[in-house]
Amino acid sequence: MKITDVKVIVSSPGRNFVTVKIFTDEGLTGIGDATLNGREKAVVAYLEDHLVPILIGRDPSRIEDTWQYFYKGAYWRRGPVTMAAIAGIDTALWDIKAKAAGMPLYQLLGGASREKMLCYTHAQGTEISEAVEAVAEKIEQGYHAVRAQVGIPGLPAVYGTDKSATNVAALNNLPHEEVWSTPKYLRHIPKLFAALREKLGDDVELLHDAHHRLTPLEAARLGRDLEPYRLFWLEDTVAAEHQEGFRLIRKHTVTPLAVGEVFNTIWDARLLIEEQLIDYIRMTTVHAGGVTPLRRIMDFASVYNVRTACHGAMDMSPVCLAANLHLGLWAPNFGIQEYTPYLPETLEVFPGAWTAKDGYLHPGNAPGHGVEIDEALAARYPYERSYLPVNRLEDGTLWHW
Repeated sequence: MKITDVKVIVSSPGRNFVTVKIFTDEGLTGIGDATLNGREKAVVAYLEDHLVPILIGRDPSRIEDTWQYFYKGAYWRRGPVTMAAIAGIDTALWDIKAKAAGMPLYQLLGGASREKMLCYTHAQGTEISEAVEAVAEKIEQGYHAVRAQVGIPGLPAVYGTDKSATNVAALNNLPHEEVWSTPKYLRHIPKLFAALREKLGDDVELLHDAHHRLTPLEAARLGRDLEPYRLFWLEDTVAAEHQEGFRLIRKHTVTPLAVGEVFNTIWDARLLIEEQLIDYIRMTTVHAGGVTPLRRIMDFASVYNVRTACHGAMDMSPVCLAANLHLGLWAPNFGIQEYTPYLPETLEVFPGAWTAKDGYLHPGNAPGHGVEIDEALAARYPYERSYLPVNRLEDGTLWHW
């Protein structure tokens, strides 16, 4: 079997997505997600100008060799653009291989380690009472785990608290600027989880995302303040580049820690995993370079009792979610899967076999990863330039978003 053609499809059915579609001389096709939110066209150029020409004529079954060729052969390794581009190709090749074998991808990886996968979804409010009700609504819908965010008194709406403030699809001109105050945040967040436990009791799993905005000492303080409320995890406490900072956090709190959604390779997480400074690794297929490296990372994490928790926001297409689900069903150290329901138009463009029911996910049993793309329908949703927000402190200093 040989690769005969490769398409890079850019569409915006509610969000911008970059999809790689690989064609073979035996009629099998596979697709992969190569979306890098806010920098989509950079990945498109990397694919079309540098990787696609090399793919034509290659054997699609030699996935490992192809991955190594694109990673080691570039000399300039790593980085979000490079790894998203490689991920699109790698995921599409695994899709083809599983289709050729006539089995779902998780079977090709080694089979299922569980019947279904626990997921968590998001709930938020501009004030505590609104956030508590939002979380309660998600529990009523069947979710067993919810990430809770709330607005901070004295600040405008920020990420995760008011959908209108961070509606990325609507921000097509310049990035939206948010305002941040860590002292106000640290004083307020424990009050949210006190209210949630009072309302919902102890059986609901609660999560929270600090979005990389704290110093290690601030994160340690927050983790300790949240200990009475037994969070499932505290996510992305400090800037992800600062792996050593987690040593200080770990010394001062037993609140479980999760990180990794912006990591691109195992080198971004090696120290955190080896020293057991985190409890959950949140790397995802499209940002980690595809199925091939993420499977390795999951195996590496299992040695150190670190569990998986793939990033699963709406800015990654259903193709990425499906790949994450197949890996999650296989991984013996699976922890939880992030899940934010897609817009109807997104699901129409990317029909798939995966299911979501009663707070659990399953990738389905269709050959491959189970998601396809309707190219004709995708063409009706042209690319729309958009930006993620940026963040400033109250004095105007640019801060982590």
